[in-house]
Amino acid sequence: MIKFLLRRVLIAIPTIFLTISIIFFTLRVLPGDPASVILGENASKESIHNLRVQMGLDLPIWQQYVHYLGDLLRGNLGDSLSSGTPVMTLIAKNLTPTFALSFASIVIGCVVGIPIGILSALKPNSWIDTIVRVFSMIGLSAPPFLLGIFLILGFSLKMNIFPSMGPGEGLWGSLYHLVLPAVTLGIILSGVMMRFSRASMLDEVNQDYIRTARAKGIPNTVVIFKHALKNSLIPVITVIGIDITALISGTVIIETIFSRPGLGSLAVGAIFTRDFTILQGCLILFAVLVIVVNLVVDISYSLVNPKIRPR
Repeated sequence: MIKFLLRRVLIAIPTIFLTISIIFFTLRVLPGDPASVILGENASKESIHNLRVQMGLDLPIWQQYVHYLGDLLRGNLGDSLSSGTPVMTLIAKNLTPTFALSFASIVIGCVVGIPIGILSALKPNSWIDTIVRVFSMIGLSAPPFLLGIFLILGFSLKMNIFPSMGPGEGLWGSLYHLVLPAVTLGIILSGVMMRFSRASMLDEVNQDYIRTARAKGIPNTVVIFKHALKNSLIPVITVIGIDITALISGTVIIETIFSRPGLGSLAVGAIFTRDFTILQGCLILFAVLVIVVNLVVDISYSLVNPKIRPR
């Protein structure tokens, strides 16, 4: 296990370096000038030039790249071009709301989707199975922004049960404002979980070792929960890992619809203001999260089924 972790870390280092390089140069070749955006359309060329010099944007790209790598090695993501606030401070401020939304969505998706998907697989072609397949199709095909708007119209504007905007104040206020955004993403994730857990369990219960266990007289509950469930969760774990990385794009949309603070809103605002440093910091964090999630998924395989050990 230790060799596996070391090997994955060694692979992750050049991956992160390549990702940082791609992000840096891609943002630099995009049209638009941050100095012009900050000073406005009526700013003089001299003012724009002075601001570009002050921000280091007049240097050749390779020099900007070297300076940026040096700052990263010192743990410095730079300062916001528009406000001058350290990017690390802005990310730390917006990290908790995004993590709270992502975690709540994953919990809803797994708690609702996996048990119902397994139940559907144990009762194939029944009315339960039909309802589950219809619901999972809705979850898979519903766009997040459309589902979020419907929930706002129904539970906020019509019934006035949950708030539609803002992060809320205090613990209970934050949880109260988190309900609709988390349910929006949770419904989509639960649809995915239902479909994959159902397909995985159906595949397992038809395996020869399951039929052999039943032929030996082993109780069906033991066969299902001790043998079939353990193996059926392996592909589901992979899907959970993929869904976690997909939440990055989902939170951007949901945070915008529900006017919530977070990394998604921070990144979108940086795009409009052409703030390279903020956008770079957010994208680098997202890339590192994806790599970490993939590593955790690989480790989870061996925890669910000890027979599968990474080598």
